[in-house]
Amino acid sequence: MAHADLNLVRTFVLLYETRSVTLTAQRLFVTQPSVSYALSRLREQFDDRLFVRGRNGMEPTVTARQLYPALRDGLQQLEATLASGRDFDPASCTRRFRLALTDLGEMSLLPRILPRLHAEAPGMELEVVALEIDRASDWLASGKVNAVICSRPLNAADVDRRALFEDRYVCLSDPQALGGEPLDLARFSAGRHVVVASASGHDLADEVMRRDGIERKVSLEIPHFSVLPQILQGSDLLAILPAQIASDFAARTPLVVSELPFPVPPFDVTLYYQAGATSAPAQRWFCESIIAAIGDHEA
Repeated sequence: MAHADLNLVRTFVLLYETRSVTLTAQRLFVTQPSVSYALSRLREQFDDRLFVRGRNGMEPTVTARQLYPALRDGLQQLEATLASGRDFDPASCTRRFRLALTDLGEMSLLPRILPRLHAEAPGMELEVVALEIDRASDWLASGKVNAVICSRPLNAADVDRRALFEDRYVCLSDPQALGGEPLDLARFSAGRHVVVASASGHDLADEVMRRDGIERKVSLEIPHFSVLPQILQGSDLLAILPAQIASDFAARTPLVVSELPFPVPPFDVTLYYQAGATSAPAQRWFCESIIAAIGDHEA
């Protein structure tokens, strides 16, 4: 691809990752006809259709699948090199950063992170992407997000990490759910439970229960933690959630926090980002600002 310019490589990589002309145009801040024209030039250079319309969008051909790894890696290295040679001034930054969070992160972490980012870079934009834990590593690899904050370890080889703080799991309930008695294993197993979908990544306690043969009755499954205070008040339901947000909920409602009647190891809430990405000044500033914002609160 000796005569291809950088914009053609960007177009190819984004088309491969998004399978969509529309999304590629949005990510490149160009029109859809511009992406179609770039694709026609790519097809001419490689003498291959590269992408064909299918049931799931623009499906890559065999040639495109062979080209993608080398073009993706080369693009990442080149963009990092170009970025490292430029000065970065947060005060004049207008770019958009994308951060994947659970709704717990939105409630407890975003109010700490956003003021620091906007104090240093008032013109920057932050897009919060709802975390889907099984897709988080792919999002980082493809550049869909700049960073992910989650509690489940991401073990992909091309991902760097920084632990932000330690937390643990507890039980939250209305006082009447326990009748004034301590939460023991018998009451836990006999009680009715509300659980949050595993896409949030908060399933360590479930893994421990499966391992130890601890059973419970799940009466309600919901996608988000944020509605738990409204659901639990006046009900007999029990919920497992991180201690930090459970304490916040209990401070604002009549709900009570109980220790789990079986041991669950503590966990790290961790910031993940693409390996080597912090060589780019803007990405380094973004990650360091998040670390500092959380660290100031935890200190």
